[in-house]
Amino acid sequence: MSRASDLAYARIRQMILTGVLAPGAQVKEEDLADHCGVSRTPVRDAMHRLEAEMFIQRSDSQRSFVSKWSAADIDELFTLRTMLEGYAAARAAERVTPGILGAMQANSTIIAKAIDRASPDVDTFLAMNAEFHGLVIQAAASHQLAKMLNRLVLQPIVHHTAMRYDGEQLARSLAEHIELTTALAQRDAEWASAVMTAHIRRALHVYRSEQKRPVG
Repeated sequence: MSRASDLAYARIRQMILTGVLAPGAQVKEEDLADHCGVSRTPVRDAMHRLEAEMFIQRSDSQRSFVSKWSAADIDELFTLRTMLEGYAAARAAERVTPGILGAMQANSTIIAKAIDRASPDVDTFLAMNAEFHGLVIQAAASHQLAKMLNRLVLQPIVHHTAMRYDGEQLARSLAEHIELTTALAQRDAEWASAVMTAHIRRALHVYRSEQKRPVG
């Protein structure tokens, strides 16, 4: 990807995450190109990336819109994540390597530093959280499982959920990562699955609470 494509991607993604581009809003290449100060080609590349990450959806008429998910959609997605990531954690307990365990521990150290401050570094938390869940999937060693989960982990939803986390919730998320790492190190599939299940269900309830908050 070109530097212009990366710039367009970052700006459009930020507009979606901050609500400048609201769920259901139509997005047009020419308008975004003007806003980003680039030509339409890098915007088109950026929109393809955002569509792959489910920030943008394309209609049958090939028009693009900011993704909009119903409460029922979200509940189903979290339920499927619970089932598949719980299974991934159990499978990982039987296959995890010392190298992956070490990477998980290093990951938790970075998260701890990011959240142990007056204003937590949520961007770092998000990046490291994605990496941690990726390590669990890597340890599970299933290509098909990885493909399915990559479609279910919707980055806009993860981002909006994390942005509502207070210090206590960030610390709890980290504690769950650490407990899961311990369960994997002990090769305890049932423990690992239980921790992952609770981890994702808690995130669902945070998301639901955020959706119920009044605007303004």
